[in-house]
Amino acid sequence: MEVTELIAQGGHEQVVAFADARLGLRGMIAIHSTALGPALGGIRFWHYASDDEVLVDVLRLSGAMTRKAAVAGLRQGGGKTVVRWDDPHRERTDELRRAIGRAIHLLGGRYLAAEDVGATTADMD
Repeated sequence: MEVTELIAQGGHEQVVAFADARLGLRGMIAIHSTALGPALGGIRFWHYASDDEVLVDVLRLSGAMTRKAAVAGLRQGGGKTVVRWDDPHRERTDELRRAIGRAIHLLGGRYLAAEDVGATTADMD
């Protein structure tokens, strides 16, 4: 299935890939819905075998966040950030965290990030 078909099939508003080769950073942000308010979703650091796996997971997880927010009665939509994290022992530097933050910031407040699998309060700070 083509990437655009996959995105359209899930009803996503926006999908953004971000990378910084110098930092070894690769990831994606998916905004599924902002119909009720900004998309809420965690930042997931996880091992993926390919960028295709990252895309499938970020689309799946962001759609689930839309449903969770609706069931909880929140005035928010759903989104998710997935960072391809192949070495679980690798240190996350402030520079790397800032690079992820810049990618999120470029969405203009349409997506609010929180903790998820592999993320810590230090990452959010």
